Amino acid sequence: MAKISRPALRLRDLTMRDGQQSLFATRMPQATIDKLLPLYEDARFHILEVWGGAVPDSVMRYLDESPWDRLRSASKAMESKAERPKALLSALSRGRNLFGYVPYPDSVLEGFYKEAIDNGLNIMRIFDALNDIDNVRESIRLINRLGGIADGAVCYTVDPKSEPKQASGFFGKLKSVFGSSETEPKKIFTDEYFVEKAKEMEALGAKIITLKDMAGLVSPMRAASIISALKAAVKVPVDFHTHCTPGYGLASSLMAIINGVDILDTNIWWFAEGSAAPAVELIYIFCQRLGVDIEVNMEAVGRIRRELLEARKGLAEFDLQHNNLPRPFDPLTDTLPAEVAALFDSAIEFALAGDEDALLDSCHKIEAYFNFPKPNELVKTAEVPGGMYSNMVAQLRQLKSEDLLEDAMRLIPMVRRDAGLIPLVTPTSQIVGSQAVLVALDRKNGKPDYSTTNNQFISLVKGEYGKTPVPIDPEFRAKITGDPTERPYDVSKYTKPANPAIDELGGIPLASNNEEMLLLELLPAVATTFLRKRRAEQYSASAPAPAVEQKPEELAEPVTGPCFVAPMGGRIISILVSDGQKVKKGDHLLTYEAMKMENDVEAEKDAVIKRILVKPGDVVGAEAPLIEFQE
Repeated sequence: MAKISRPALRLRDLTMRDGQQSLFATRMPQATIDKLLPLYEDARFHILEVWGGAVPDSVMRYLDESPWDRLRSASKAMESKAERPKALLSALSRGRNLFGYVPYPDSVLEGFYKEAIDNGLNIMRIFDALNDIDNVRESIRLINRLGGIADGAVCYTVDPKSEPKQASGFFGKLKSVFGSSETEPKKIFTDEYFVEKAKEMEALGAKIITLKDMAGLVSPMRAASIISALKAAVKVPVDFHTHCTPGYGLASSLMAIINGVDILDTNIWWFAEGSAAPAVELIYIFCQRLGVDIEVNMEAVGRIRRELLEARKGLAEFDLQHNNLPRPFDPLTDTLPAEVAALFDSAIEFALAGDEDALLDSCHKIEAYFNFPKPNELVKTAEVPGGMYSNMVAQLRQLKSEDLLEDAMRLIPMVRRDAGLIPLVTPTSQIVGSQAVLVALDRKNGKPDYSTTNNQFISLVKGEYGKTPVPIDPEFRAKITGDPTERPYDVSKYTKPANPAIDELGGIPLASNNEEMLLLELLPAVATTFLRKRRAEQYSASAPAPAVEQKPEELAEPVTGPCFVAPMGGRIISILVSDGQKVKKGDHLLTYEAMKMENDVEAEKDAVIKRILVKPGDVVGAEAPLIEFQE
């Protein structure tokens, strides 16, 4: 059996953040988290990722819970004890986009980072969806100054596939950058590209460098070459983060271990594999056979694993595999069949020999034996992150528009190229995914592509999210934004949201403290709904409920005039017009939120509004009438 010589492997457990985000659309409630945390005390993971990413948004939006309470509970559970080292708590920040979907000024970044570190956070993993170093510069500086550990993450992505000869329009123009169909396209995302980004982050003060493979697209041989190059180029620890969606994750993690990665990101069994990261149990077996020490207490992991099975059953509504769970397995007590044990040994031999196809075959057979999901060819072709895929499925299902999924997935590569060949990681994955759905809707309704656009896609194409890996075609920018000129984000235009008094609740302010005010700055629409509920609860607890006179329900006047209908389901954010108002083609009528993106609705022609059929806060389905016009 082949052995290798290297220092002990340290692990970052993603189960409570990225694991549930990738597999269950970030729907795990605080009560479940509170059951799990005490079991982690003795597990000896080097790092626990518990916060950031989609958590601040999702726990307010879907679970009506406080993100700050989630962070505090993790910090309290992991307090240092003399008999064991403290696990470092980590969160994921999108750099200039923080935990939201738009760029934020430095004041908002500093406020969130300070509050997070004051509430027990140790490591902030910082990335930018465009790999624009200017967008992570201030976050790295702030985290270090505030006493945290800055983890600089370089987002992995791949070069575009060769264009077909009949490519035209925006795709045809991109050939001026990538080469014609008769020549080999210019390579953008080389090993040197990722190494240079890592070196720039280290120079800014990053204390860890992560190769962040959010879509699971790093093949085993590419993992070997990039990890080796990073280890040679930087002096700080190197972390490898990947997913198993397209079928590379387990094999590429083995290659990363062999090539000296310092920290590996894993999940525990029931929250692993599929669109999530590799299972720590399988990594443990590989390390045992390689003779590599792994810094984790697998007995404690077993106790967590048992609780996670019940947690997963409670998330069945969001679990794409709830009727086809993995085979139960404990690597400390269960004996593998000889033919399965041999697969681990052959995978190691193929990895050491550089035989990628045979390595992948062995790893896929291992995963098949344990009934983990097969490689997702649709995701592999569209080159999307697992979390993006699971969120698209969950949200389209909620909107009763599942029939659009396959078309939208096929459109993602086109939208990505049009937007400057951006990596797909939140928020760009959400922006591109939402826009791909809108293009699919345009085609379904017989409209030209990009007839309907979300606000964030407009901002991305305008240049407000930063420099894209390749320039955006000025003609396409003019089509989307009305101006061919690139216009970066202007921090001077930022307006801090108001903290209004709620008259119907006795005039109390919406946000009661600094941490709530920060939530309003981060996600105004979501936080407003969340905080209004908190204030209503406080008010009802201190004031008797007034008697309400029951009035007979009035019958609504039937809709007879022409209507503007919702292009897709969502929640109404604001209405900018009123009954009887004259509007011109292109006037902004209302804003609604769908798939976490804000979408402006504009008048399609000159008209007079007869009546508004919705109000702010209403949840509407696809093709629901929003505004009725006079005939």
